[in-house]
Amino acid sequence: MLIAAEHVTKFHNDKCIVKDVSFAIEEREKIAFVGINGTGKTTLLRILAQQEPYQDGKIIYKKGLRISYLPQDPQFQKEETVMEYMVRSIRKDHLTEDFELRSILKRFSIYDHETKISTLSGGQQKRTALAAALLQPCDLLILDEPTNHLDNDMIDWLEAYLIRFSHAVLMVTHDRYFLDRITGRILEIDNGKLYSYEGNYTAFLMLKTQREHIEQALERKRQSLLKKELAWVQAGVQARGTKSKGRLDRFMRLQEMTEPAKQKEMKLDTLTSRLGSKIMEIKGISKGYHGNVLFRDVEYYIKKRDRIGILGPNGCGKSTLLDVLAKRQEPDSGTIVYGETVRLAYYRQGFDDMDGQMRVIDYILEDSNAISTEEGTFSAASMLERFLFDAQLQHTKIMRLSGGERRRLYLLKVLMQRPNVLLMDEPTNDLDLQTLQILEDYLDRFEGAVITVSHDRYFLDRICDQVFVFQPDHTLRQYIGGYSMYLSYKQPAAPKEVRDKKKRDQPLKMTSREKRDLETIDRDMEKLQEEMDMIDSRMETVQSDYEEVMRLSRKREEKQAALEAMMEYWMYLHEKQQRIEELKK
Repeated sequence: MLIAAEHVTKFHNDKCIVKDVSFAIEEREKIAFVGINGTGKTTLLRILAQQEPYQDGKIIYKKGLRISYLPQDPQFQKEETVMEYMVRSIRKDHLTEDFELRSILKRFSIYDHETKISTLSGGQQKRTALAAALLQPCDLLILDEPTNHLDNDMIDWLEAYLIRFSHAVLMVTHDRYFLDRITGRILEIDNGKLYSYEGNYTAFLMLKTQREHIEQALERKRQSLLKKELAWVQAGVQARGTKSKGRLDRFMRLQEMTEPAKQKEMKLDTLTSRLGSKIMEIKGISKGYHGNVLFRDVEYYIKKRDRIGILGPNGCGKSTLLDVLAKRQEPDSGTIVYGETVRLAYYRQGFDDMDGQMRVIDYILEDSNAISTEEGTFSAASMLERFLFDAQLQHTKIMRLSGGERRRLYLLKVLMQRPNVLLMDEPTNDLDLQTLQILEDYLDRFEGAVITVSHDRYFLDRICDQVFVFQPDHTLRQYIGGYSMYLSYKQPAAPKEVRDKKKRDQPLKMTSREKRDLETIDRDMEKLQEEMDMIDSRMETVQSDYEEVMRLSRKREEKQAALEAMMEYWMYLHEKQQRIEELKK
């Protein structure tokens, strides 16, 4: 056992996060916390990572337990560089070679290792922190929203890495495919209580429904008994014997029992306006920065009820494309013609324009005090209640909300604009699973067009009927269907499944070649790094020779790709060797 939590209670001011909860984390378990935004998932992770105190109970850690923790919002020293942060983050008892640091940073699309952390975007900072967390040797890996800001290829890589990972994992994530494929147990936080479910996310949905049905049946039985005993009490008792006293005691216990708390549910009505036949005609638009092309020759005629997903690696220009469609930026060439009835709303990725000192109610009142829905007209306060912001929370400053609560508040502000064309940039980031399901149901009923950038594979499958994928030549290629359909076009899954099955069926042992490679791979990687350094030096001396610079650049890219592949192989060999040693114990 790695961690045993016994009767733990935690309050934030007057708000109960958890009360008298007990649970344990075993070696090699893969566990996820789930619950609606604001219930305390991040707080519990911080407590277990020994980053935050708790009021009552106790948490027992295995002696010598090593924990690596990725926070939801990583904190950095102002002046340190990427490489300085990586070196500082690795424990002093673990010797990490420079090429290891560079290789994993490359995997997470961080290329300039000497740049200051403070100059990076929020997504780049999160990816840097994730790279450091994965390199840190540990018995328990704690991850808070690890897939945020990762593109689909990175998510696939991280998923495969965690499946192979031979130690315990505890995480909070909204990625349902991630939960399904990695976790073996789900811990749900609901009204201060903790419920444990064996199995992945699919099993959790079934077991949670069963639990709720059992609780409802027990409550109906309690109410029936209570009604019967109340009639007996009111009728009077002739003799106050032992039997009568016992019956009165039972009546009092029935009265003291509380009804199972019902989980709050967000209510999301269709908020839209009339949309004519002409919506948006995109005619050959292109955009770039500082001579670098992001996308070119994009053409499409947006139709009513289009559900379009936009895919591509980090930094390829997906958000910029949405900015252009939302009229926040002008294209370098080409035009966009909008229909007269079009009402655009843009659900952007960050909270840059959120004033943390503003009260929740005032943030919504900036746009409107009332909104008409299919169920009637609601005030701003009523709409906030439907989005799970009670009267007390409405008068709270935005800075005191959790990341998920701020996203939910921002979603309400966007939808209160009554759009008929909805642009969404990473809408699933930081939203809880319940809110995601309600949002997906809303988009099913939405009568307008939806264009979304997302790396949430489940969301793309659930919502989109076509995806546009950024290509290496900066054009966009259209695929019919959602994310899974796109994958079937890109690479059939069956051969990989067969290969994976063969690997699972083989006994766990090091081959002769793997043993030899394990002895030489460190030297080989160091040699590759030295060759890349020599190319870098050579490129600095021939900057005026364009053809030579391009030749060296291509050669360096080949070396970098080889080093990256070798780094993944190095991780595989060490993990396999570690699993074999553990099985021998």
